[in-house]
Amino acid sequence: MSGLPQWVGQLGTGLSRFAQELEERRRAAAASAEEEDRGTAPREAAQVPPPPSYAPAVAARPEPAAAVPWGVRVAAEVGWRLLVLAGTLYVLMRIISAVQLVVLAFVAGLLITALLQPTVARLRRVGLPHGLATALTFITGFVIMGLVGWFVVWQVMENLDNLAERVQDGIDELQRWLLESPFHVTEDQIKDITKTLRDAVGSNTEEITSAGLQGVTVVFEMLSGILLAMFSTLFLLYDGRRIWEWTLKLVPAAARPGVAGAGPRAWRTLTGYVRGTVIVALIDATFIGLGIYLLDVPMAVPLAVFIFLFAFIPLVGAVLSGALAVIVALVTQGVFTALMVLLVVLLVQQIEGHVLQPFILGRAVRVHPLAVVLSVAAGGLVAGIGGAVVAVPLVAVTNTVVGSLRAYAVERDLRTPEQSEAAQQLETAARPAPAEPPPALP
Repeated sequence: MSGLPQWVGQLGTGLSRFAQELEERRRAAAASAEEEDRGTAPREAAQVPPPPSYAPAVAARPEPAAAVPWGVRVAAEVGWRLLVLAGTLYVLMRIISAVQLVVLAFVAGLLITALLQPTVARLRRVGLPHGLATALTFITGFVIMGLVGWFVVWQVMENLDNLAERVQDGIDELQRWLLESPFHVTEDQIKDITKTLRDAVGSNTEEITSAGLQGVTVVFEMLSGILLAMFSTLFLLYDGRRIWEWTLKLVPAAARPGVAGAGPRAWRTLTGYVRGTVIVALIDATFIGLGIYLLDVPMAVPLAVFIFLFAFIPLVGAVLSGALAVIVALVTQGVFTALMVLLVVLLVQQIEGHVLQPFILGRAVRVHPLAVVLSVAAGGLVAGIGGAVVAVPLVAVTNTVVGSLRAYAVERDLRTPEQSEAAQQLETAARPAPAEPPPALP
């Protein structure tokens, strides 16, 4: 038992030492936690050995945009912009199709305004007030157009009975010519063709009746379009400058100077196109109508008016009006007269295409013939005859506006800072002062 106190003493000493070691470890853990909270790396991290020198270097991954080839990036940039433009054009065409009558009426009014506006300017130079000059020009212009339309309808109604008889005689003569021609057409084949046409007309009576009912709707829409075109022409003649100034306010200020310079050039192009087309159409209608009259083809004057109207559809209109004149001559006067009418039409159109149009329209409308054909076809598909009429002037005006904006951008880039500041001061000085607000009502 004598060794028991000594053993107990040693056990107490060991427990004391063990308690001290636990306290030291607890303090070390607390210190390490404080260092981590302060953002310092633990002491063991500093003791991590560096990688050996023979280890391969790992390259950093590039950005995703930098990993795409340059050509693909350019194609993608161009592609999404083209998609946005195509979507915008599609939405715009859908909107125009929904309000097609209003758009065509306004464009028709714009074309008539381009034709009548020089007359208003001349009357104002003579000394007439602006309102009186506008009223005289508007009334005179539409009275003349109404008289021309009435004269055409009157001539057609007057010659309708005579035309029907002559058409029947022409058909009989055409049958005799086919029987005697080298095409070996027999009388039974002609009778079969006639019977087939009659059966087709008889079986499609309902469709013809529905087409007649639709014709009433078309007449109503035409009258509405004529009234809209008249109102548009009147206000464009009287307030055209103020309407243009209001339109300029909708353009962003940075692009306003370029648009302000392109607008008058586009208007000069449109005015030159309309006046030049009217002159060319008058010459075509006069000489072709004179040739038809001398060849004793019925309804020479209405055919001349149709030739004048179809001349506003470039290339295609001349073919259609010439074909109409040849068909009327064929069924009324025979094959020889039809060939002579075809010769007259081709001669006048050749003079028009090689002499008149380059001389009269060459400076106003600088559009390639391929662009003319494509624009007429696209306009006809989108909006019918009205679209075919306005397609070429729209392309001509767009060409002028794009060229003017490009020239303005080049000129702006070539300016020095001093010149740019001086030009901005001139534009600010030339800008009209804002109108005073009206007095408040009591």
